[in-house]
Amino acid sequence: MSGNFLSEILAQKREEVAQIQSDSSTSDLREHALEIRRTAVPHRLLEALKSESPRLKIIAELKRRSPSTGIIRHDLSADEIARCYERGGACAISVVTDEAHFGGSIDDLRAVRSNTNLPILRKDFIIDPVQVYGAAIAGADAVLLIVAAVDDHLLRELREIAEDQLGLDALVEAHTSVELRRALNAGANIIGVNNRDLQTFQVSLETSERLIAEAPREKIMISESGLKSAESLHRLNALGFQGFLIGETLMRARNPEKAVRDFITEFEPGEVKSAAAHPS
Repeated sequence: MSGNFLSEILAQKREEVAQIQSDSSTSDLREHALEIRRTAVPHRLLEALKSESPRLKIIAELKRRSPSTGIIRHDLSADEIARCYERGGACAISVVTDEAHFGGSIDDLRAVRSNTNLPILRKDFIIDPVQVYGAAIAGADAVLLIVAAVDDHLLRELREIAEDQLGLDALVEAHTSVELRRALNAGANIIGVNNRDLQTFQVSLETSERLIAEAPREKIMISESGLKSAESLHRLNALGFQGFLIGETLMRARNPEKAVRDFITEFEPGEVKSAAAHPS
């Protein structure tokens, strides 16, 4: 894959969504999702992130490969990774379910759901309500909504379906000041700042440092991508980030459970420690 990563991924995603819609009734999916969520505890990710605990809040991610770096890890199953992340102290687990470009699947999410009680985020390129319904049916507690992937009307619609109809949470992801304003206009409660440019896949933590200054203090802010050291988490937390979504650093670690635990134990509020990057 070359050129504009996001455009190529979204073209593939539109084909996937068309296939889902041709195979089953959207109204059936919606009713099934509503039935499942009727007895589910709502807004579990939001509650985990708002917890008064001083413990570092890590959303640990299952990501098998990436369009920019290729295979990340293939020797651990989804259920093994889920148990590692929970034992390590993660506050939630993100599961990348895109198959064509990231090697994930909705089956990975189901496997994680059956092996942990932590809140689960479905991370995908969501462009249609059927994907939100599918997330709920598979056992997700939250969905990722990428501002750059949809227009303003659809962004608000997807957030309202997730949060207001289904009691899921929406992690609304922005990379620029314009996208941050669009996320706020859509009513986002949890905002993720992606340090990775989805056009080029280049990563810079300066993105988080810049956008946190523009975010309302009452919003739950999550920094995503390129997080490799406890020192960087200290800095970003001091600026106002309440949580951190970490994928490749944990997936590449020799022992993912220990990697999560090390991030947490090295993070001591009020004291910036000298922290080397975690093994990769």
